[in-house]
Amino acid sequence: MGSDVRVDRDQVVAFRWRAHQLGRAAGSGTLADTVLLDLGVQDTGPRGARWALANRGVEGYDDADTLLAWTLRVSPHLYRRSDQVAVMVATTPLSEADATKRVYDASKPLREAGIDVLDALAVLAGKQRDIVTDPMDKGTLSTALTGRLDPPYLRRCVPCKTTHAWESPFRMAALQGGLELQPGTSPPVLRRIPRVKPRLFGTLGVRADPRFDVVRGYLRCFGPARPQDAATYLDAPVKDVTAHWPDDAVPVEVRGAPGAWSVLAEDLEALTDKPSAEGTVRLLGAYDAWLQLRDRETLVPERARAKDLWRNLGRPGAVVRDGMVVGTWRPRSAGSRLTVTWEPWTRPTRVLSAAVEEQAERLAEIREQTLAGVET
Repeated sequence: MGSDVRVDRDQVVAFRWRAHQLGRAAGSGTLADTVLLDLGVQDTGPRGARWALANRGVEGYDDADTLLAWTLRVSPHLYRRSDQVAVMVATTPLSEADATKRVYDASKPLREAGIDVLDALAVLAGKQRDIVTDPMDKGTLSTALTGRLDPPYLRRCVPCKTTHAWESPFRMAALQGGLELQPGTSPPVLRRIPRVKPRLFGTLGVRADPRFDVVRGYLRCFGPARPQDAATYLDAPVKDVTAHWPDDAVPVEVRGAPGAWSVLAEDLEALTDKPSAEGTVRLLGAYDAWLQLRDRETLVPERARAKDLWRNLGRPGAVVRDGMVVGTWRPRSAGSRLTVTWEPWTRPTRVLSAAVEEQAERLAEIREQTLAGVET
């Protein structure tokens, strides 16, 4: 089906920049009004979630007001504490097929034993809940869990030289068993979520509150989007995502980009607005949500630069101005001192260089370090 609405790359990037609230001034945002917390803020790297929120205007919040758990792509994500029950539902698989895809190779021994993946996840969630009565590090929990599981749930891990539960199901089940991650712990420490009844995968993600629905959330933050983009972001089958595509999503045409793109009807007017240049510069972490989009060519059309930005190992962060990536950056710590090295993609202006230095100072504050310098 065609569309009468056509937008270009600049409009798409500008819309997403506003949707991510990355133009907000320092201290102007709160946990309550930050849209990304409905979908989850990935917490990868030193104070990753705190820096991501600081880049969206949120600073100085209390850990007691947040929930940290393994959810999307079995990575740690931060949410509002007040939303924890809704998040438990929204982050469950959409179906048995979705659960099977999300656990990767772990599904094979389960299928061979005649065990549905959703049932296996419920077993894992229940046993983890029983074991973790007091805060417990991941290794201790894994060891205790292994002794309570049948062979289809276990794998021989060559790097560890031991047998333990498959990693993806282990992580996926934790939140559904009513367990959260204790912030700032490495190795991670799990603990029971106070006053929360475990879900044990009794409710699928298709029953999520629309505000926390992960497919809808992807469209809110990364629209216009295609079902395959959201499916890759969630590690879900395209068929399930397509079946769960919001009824109020409307088609749009993105100039020069193939495929069936959609945006939520409520966002259509904002999408077609003319982009404005505020000159806002952000140093976004390597796993900031802004860089988690799946149509990467929209953000960085140049293949060589995209390959460098999204490398598999040693991935850098991105220097972003008004939504456009203008360089990469890396942190280097020596005790309490932090050095930021950045590589501009074009000759930097004095204004851009000053903005990078200002952001590096903010980063050092968030990490509770002293900025030693900014290098190119």
